[in-house]
Amino acid sequence: MDKRERLEAYLESNGLDSVWFARPNSFAWLTGGSNVIDRETESGVAAVGYDGTDVRVVTNNIEADRIAAEELPDLDAEDVSLETYSWHASSLGDAIAGRVGTDERAAADVDLPGLERIDPTPLRQPLTEQDRERYRTLGRETAAAVESVCRELRAEDTEHEVASALRVALTARDIEAPVVLVGGAERAQEYRHYTPTTAELGDYVLVSVTTQRAGLHASCTRTVAFDPPAWLEERHAAATRVETTALAATQQAALEGESAGTVFSAIRDAYDVVGYDGEWEYHHQGGAAGFAGREWIATPDHRAPVIEPMAYAWNPTVQGAKSEGTALVTAESVEELTTTDRWPTTTATAVGYELELERPAVLGLEE
Repeated sequence: MDKRERLEAYLESNGLDSVWFARPNSFAWLTGGSNVIDRETESGVAAVGYDGTDVRVVTNNIEADRIAAEELPDLDAEDVSLETYSWHASSLGDAIAGRVGTDERAAADVDLPGLERIDPTPLRQPLTEQDRERYRTLGRETAAAVESVCRELRAEDTEHEVASALRVALTARDIEAPVVLVGGAERAQEYRHYTPTTAELGDYVLVSVTTQRAGLHASCTRTVAFDPPAWLEERHAAATRVETTALAATQQAALEGESAGTVFSAIRDAYDVVGYDGEWEYHHQGGAAGFAGREWIATPDHRAPVIEPMAYAWNPTVQGAKSEGTALVTAESVEELTTTDRWPTTTATAVGYELELERPAVLGLEE
């Protein structure tokens, strides 16, 4: 089912006349482009709507020409109505509301008077073939950028310096980075979200990013060691086994129509088997990825359906160690997206499933 077919089914099942998307990730899902100017606002500078027949893009007169020329790659120009309003005379919300008739029912992904609120997350799943191809490219280029920076690290580098280098390497590949975490040896053991500081890296470092391009999000973590503590390899291996278990459980849950809570149970059991019972309580374990860093995050009783083909980013941690990547899960395979052939790997075996994956290992560098 393509995206318009999904929207048509949504309109019919909910008795709606139209649906509108102004949030950046949903705008990107339908158009393939970006409506972002100011990253601190909930909505972008343009919205896309669908009424079962026509696709309508609404924006102000400042942005109209650029949006039409550069930000609608997935839409046929002959099939799109571009509608503008004067920047000083209205707002995007008012412009959307003004295009909904008084006798019509409409929904939007932002709060607007007179319109219902839509959660677009189910509409964005599963991934289309075009989205999967874009994901493969994004994952490969994200990993390449992160690894290029990691191979040049030194123990005396600061977390801020590394974060800056990561953003430069990603931006050079036309990739945005909504999340950049760099944790040197001391802070990586103390915090699960190691936001960068002026601290030096020290004996080892965890580098984690979530990237975005064309609305799609990819997450990955790499570990680099200079003079690693004796326990690092063992904890890293434990985390890779939990992550591999999560992916195996995801594939089975998708095939059997199970929910996110089922996958979480497998994750919790895996922590116990690898000798770190209870570690799951200190950090979320990840979940479905796509047009958000996580379309949903699994919890013990989470009832979100696990579907395929879909991207999943699981990120188990064992104090001071982490294993994280983004994978495309289908009925036939678990395809790792955020990998290259230029990083050492370690074989990880799922707990309770017949799945083995090559996961990024700890990269050792001389001080």
